[in-house]
Amino acid sequence: MVEVEHWNTLRLRIYIGENDKWEGRPLYKVIVEKLREMGMAGATVYRGIYGFGKKSRVHSSDIIRLSTDLPIIIEVVDRGHKIEEAVKAIKPMIKDGMITVEPTIVLWVGTKEEVRKFEDDAVREG
Repeated sequence: MVEVEHWNTLRLRIYIGENDKWEGRPLYKVIVEKLREMGMAGATVYRGIYGFGKKSRVHSSDIIRLSTDLPIIIEVVDRGHKIEEAVKAIKPMIKDGMITVEPTIVLWVGTKEEVRKFEDDAVREG
């Protein structure tokens, strides 16, 4: 295993609702499929158990207040230029939500082949 530190990576977070749709399909699934198609390093979908958004409406997974529209966060970490491409592709799909991008440091433990692919991408970027 090899540990590599990279400083020019970004974290993309997409905040939407569980009921949000794109062409009749769950938006979070469409976004993850698009990210995969774009060759992103990976994506994770988180389903919130309690929260509120800009309209101050509480969303809860409590059995008593069972919400059918829980908060969803899709998180992706990748090279800066790839995150920029992803934002351009995904932004038109989001009617009501929020996108954030922030710098992040990746301490990655992987095989030599995985590290080489990541470093090769950095050479092409620069």
